[in-house]
Amino acid sequence: FADHEPITLWNNKVGPKNNPQETYNYSYLPYCKPQPEKREKHAWAGLGEALQGNELVDSQLDIRFKTAALQPELICSMRPTEAQARLFQHAIENNWYFELVFDNLPILAFVGEMREVANGLRPFLYTHKRFDISYNADQVIHVNLTTEQPTEVKPGAELVFTYEVHWHPTNTPFSERFNRYLDFSFFEHKIHWFSIVNSFMMVFFLVGLVAIILSRTLRKDYARYATAAGKDLEALERELADESGWKLLHGDVGRPPRFLVLFAACVGTGIQLTILTLCVVLLTIMGNLFSERGSILTAFITMYSFSSIVSGYVSGSYYARNGGKRWVRAFLLTALLFPGVCFGIAFMLNTIAIFYGSLAAVPFGYILAVISLWAFISFPLCLVGTLYGRHFKGESNFPCRVKRIPSSIPVQPWYLHPAVIMLAGGLLPFGSIFIEIYFVFTSFWNYKVYYVYGFMLLVLILLIMVTSCISICGTYFLLNAENWKWQWTSFGMAASTSLYAFLYAIHFFSKTKMTGLFQTAFYFGYTTMFTIGLALICGSVGYFAAETFVHRIFRNVKCD
Repeated sequence: FADHEPITLWNNKVGPKNNPQETYNYSYLPYCKPQPEKREKHAWAGLGEALQGNELVDSQLDIRFKTAALQPELICSMRPTEAQARLFQHAIENNWYFELVFDNLPILAFVGEMREVANGLRPFLYTHKRFDISYNADQVIHVNLTTEQPTEVKPGAELVFTYEVHWHPTNTPFSERFNRYLDFSFFEHKIHWFSIVNSFMMVFFLVGLVAIILSRTLRKDYARYATAAGKDLEALERELADESGWKLLHGDVGRPPRFLVLFAACVGTGIQLTILTLCVVLLTIMGNLFSERGSILTAFITMYSFSSIVSGYVSGSYYARNGGKRWVRAFLLTALLFPGVCFGIAFMLNTIAIFYGSLAAVPFGYILAVISLWAFISFPLCLVGTLYGRHFKGESNFPCRVKRIPSSIPVQPWYLHPAVIMLAGGLLPFGSIFIEIYFVFTSFWNYKVYYVYGFMLLVLILLIMVTSCISICGTYFLLNAENWKWQWTSFGMAASTSLYAFLYAIHFFSKTKMTGLFQTAFYFGYTTMFTIGLALICGSVGYFAAETFVHRIFRNVKCD
């Protein structure tokens, strides 16, 4: 900025502190305006910013770069009506805050406070704002807001709003001005490092377990098949008649899973979300996207649209390899699965937000923009990926031919039932990420800025490794019990991580002070979207690890 250049102070939103998503336009509270006859100036938000419920309106305060207003300047005065006084009283009693934005820096302060007077607790409204602004050369670095002069709110009693501005030089570089919003002591606590070390130890244990299965158990089996190859046919048949376990399933494990269309859509969407999440985290690490309002959400939505070719390719090729004939159904379900679930939940939440008159209600124009991204970018790219996958990667690559008549599955002990294996399979992956989930939830629901995306990248890599190992181990135990229906089980073993994440979210909610239908609906709506995405990511990673394992062990088996 040049000296004495005007800088706009934007009014953003107000809302109760305990309910982070329950936000309203700044004008929801009946503050008077400096120039009520002047048309309001808006700063139109980007896609992610609008979806997060931000609407910037010019406060009409005269603030100029390095120009101090040392004496209180009048903003406006008013005598609230009974209805206006009730609104102010409700906001103060429920601990409401307001948010301003100055040169892209957020400023939060409480509307007022409850004070003890002769006739009990009474609401007092802050009527004076003191801005202390730090600058380095020609750039704004920090903004501190102090609210003063609490005045009791009474119908008909005059409220006089004033402000003052003080400028202070600082040596802090512009690149570090956002650091004051980062809670280093919270996010870089010892427990955060301990959780990473704990997850690494878990990975070493599981990788060792998989290595033992591959190098000892399977090696003996391969050796027996190798020696059997030199025997006459009659001796081989006698030995195979006494065999049991996974070796008898070479003609069954290649059977397509039930509900093939749904399964192909799940694994395709899951791989897309896995790649997308890793890319967004890497982009955030390189570009510090967390410092810009809504930029991460904008990046996620945009990159989801362009990465839909991945889900189409994975889904289409898998469906074709398993003999699927109704590829159009598989394509449509892949294109609609995750966006459809998210849109359905978002539509319900948007309806609630409109009923409450909240800023969380997404304007129709932005809804149309998201739908257009899906219809004109995501949908066609998913189709392109499906066509490429089914035509060029659609041939079966399983090493053994599938028998016409499926083998019967022996009665299983309770601990080898697929439901039990699936429920047990999610415990260790959840154990590797639940500390990170705590930090993510705390930042999202408690006004903290999550910035340790390096930790998140490590946790994601560890999660991929843990789910892969768990699915491989579970699949081996299932096949060894002569149960050849392994596809959904391997997917469910890893996907059940999201079940434990949802149960943890319920526990987390019980520890907060969130109240009301609005905040409860938004909390569990967002949590449901998160856990569904987590289930698809973990399930698809777990399945493809198990599929690689199955192909590997049957490659050296003598097939009929």
